[in-house]
Amino acid sequence: MAGVTRSWRLVLALVCAVAVSTIYAIQPVLEAVGRDLGLAPESLGLLVAAGQIGYFAGLVLLVPLGDMLNRRRLITGHLVLTAVGAAIAAAAPNGVLVAVGLAVAGVFAVVVQITVGYVAAVSSPAERGGNIGAVTSGVVIGILGVRVLAGVLGDTLGWRAVYVLLAVLCVVLAVVVRAGLQSDTRTTGERYGRVLASMGRLVLTDRLFLSRGLIAFFLFASFGTLWSGLSLPLGADPWNFGTTEIGLFGMVGLAGALGAARAGKWADGGRAQPISGWSLVLLAVSWLLIAQTGGPTLWFLIAGIVLADFAVQAVHVSSQHLLTTAHPNRASSVIGAYMAFYSLGSAFGAVTTTWAYGAWGWWASCCVGALYALCALAVWGLARRSGTLCPTVHSGLTRESCAH
Repeated sequence: MAGVTRSWRLVLALVCAVAVSTIYAIQPVLEAVGRDLGLAPESLGLLVAAGQIGYFAGLVLLVPLGDMLNRRRLITGHLVLTAVGAAIAAAAPNGVLVAVGLAVAGVFAVVVQITVGYVAAVSSPAERGGNIGAVTSGVVIGILGVRVLAGVLGDTLGWRAVYVLLAVLCVVLAVVVRAGLQSDTRTTGERYGRVLASMGRLVLTDRLFLSRGLIAFFLFASFGTLWSGLSLPLGADPWNFGTTEIGLFGMVGLAGALGAARAGKWADGGRAQPISGWSLVLLAVSWLLIAQTGGPTLWFLIAGIVLADFAVQAVHVSSQHLLTTAHPNRASSVIGAYMAFYSLGSAFGAVTTTWAYGAWGWWASCCVGALYALCALAVWGLARRSGTLCPTVHSGLTRESCAH
């Protein structure tokens, strides 16, 4: 493989951004969807969870194919099927079919992990972290940028318009990838059942993977608590923001997350573990600021969002770097198994934040988010103490370089 050119890094980052947007576009327009379809506020978190549950299923069942089949074909096919799910959501006449469309889109939005696996596989060891960081930045751009897009479209053309647009973009990108991306046909001899079994063994036998998976679960439970619940206090007194204003907060998070794109370079330099530790501390602290939505200003909230998104992206990129370094020959299945923790954590955060907000208000949601961040930090600390932080020596990183 010749590696990944700058132009293809941009295209693949866009693939990740558009695919993951189909899951997260619902968040800034939750109230609008509820009004349009007559859904109770406490049930809205289930729409967010539907996409994450579909995503989890795709991570377990589809991502392992990336270590067996031509990834170019997989990326193309998954983009087309993601477009199908987005189209179902756009045309759905009731909440059940919206959930079905989001679940279908979520299943095939795992094209993100196929793409990251492709990049990891074709990159040289010296460039792997930087390339993963560049492409993964597309995920963050999608997760946060689609909030702005969905907010604006929700106020102008209606919440369904964003899913129409995302479906069209998925089809266009499928054509581009099919026409120009370098093929990576492999003859691994692996069987699908064996690859699935190897993912299960990772959880049971690989202590680095288990610690990073648990960190991802709590990390994205905290992240989901913020972004699945933020529209609720901002749409209520004293702010009463519309979907456009709420969506613009995605730009705030985008600034923090893009600042953490450097984490891939830091990980290449052997600093993945200390980056994870102090980033988790930042995430926990950020909730003290995020809770400040009732005063005369939202500057504290804005600062908290920047810190939180910086921290989440830094930990996420560092984790993927460590795991693909430890398992370079099965990057897709390892990333898929790791992201299963991400998906479950995101769904858990979405459900618990709407429940906590409905019962006690935004301060309760913030307490829940901070608790998840502290749990992730505790897992990191226990793993560091037990010496399971680093890939094994044969993976290419020494324990000394990983731990300094």
